[in-house]
Amino acid sequence: MDDATRAFDKLRPRLQGIAYRMLGSVAEAEDVVQDAWLRLHSARQDAIENTEAWLVAVTTRLAIDRLRAAKVQREHYAGIWLPEPEISNSAQSPEQMKERADDVSVAFLMVLERLTPEARAAFLLREVFDADYDEVASAIGKSETACRQLVSRAKIQLRDERPRFAVPREIHHRLVTAFAQAVEAGDFHAINALLAADAQLIGDGGGKVPSFGKPLEGGRRIAQLFFAASRRYGPAVRVELALLNGQWALLRFINDELESAQSFETDGERIVRILVQRNPDKLVRIATAFGGC
Repeated sequence: MDDATRAFDKLRPRLQGIAYRMLGSVAEAEDVVQDAWLRLHSARQDAIENTEAWLVAVTTRLAIDRLRAAKVQREHYAGIWLPEPEISNSAQSPEQMKERADDVSVAFLMVLERLTPEARAAFLLREVFDADYDEVASAIGKSETACRQLVSRAKIQLRDERPRFAVPREIHHRLVTAFAQAVEAGDFHAINALLAADAQLIGDGGGKVPSFGKPLEGGRRIAQLFFAASRRYGPAVRVELALLNGQWALLRFINDELESAQSFETDGERIVRILVQRNPDKLVRIATAFGGC
């Protein structure tokens, strides 16, 4: 194994993290990282002073280009677009999981969609990956002053849009577990009691399966939706807890096939928002991992 390959293998998780947060798609992030590797492999090694900086810059620029194209496609997306959930590494420490949950949650990735590709890259490199401004400038091809402005504006733009509540991981786990138990029991009152009165459900069917074209508002309406599914499918419904995007989430199986991946936001007492990924294309990796193909 040569030095370039060793450096790339060491940096792959960081590069994947940058690309995934940029694109909200595991598959597209993997494509970007693979393309970065191919470019490194074909580049003159004596012309690369810092392999890490070079790879971060190449990955970032590739992700920016791909995100520009993706934004055009998402304008014509059927229904509401949600990021593809990513399976988290359960071997991480609680501290690592907490850090990861803060910057890679489905809710956070949705908020990042409001930024331009360059602003998203600058914000992520600086605020999530703790890069110095000279590194940010090198990665996105702008001056340090321009990058500072991009990050500052992004912070202002995201200030009122980021997830509202910082909830301890154990409380989040307790609420999601209780919700799973209520859903499996088909207990309408228990489901309703766990939802805030103004709770919201957002679903992504990608035009492949039925989903709501706009957010479903109201805890009672959402409880009725889950209760109706329990009544309709009975024992064919199974829910399983899973670590997705650094947070505990629910996988719902119907007749042992993965029907949806559900991420939750809570205020520490009630569930305030549920993000439901139903697009089969975005569930393939999770279904394969959890046996719900």
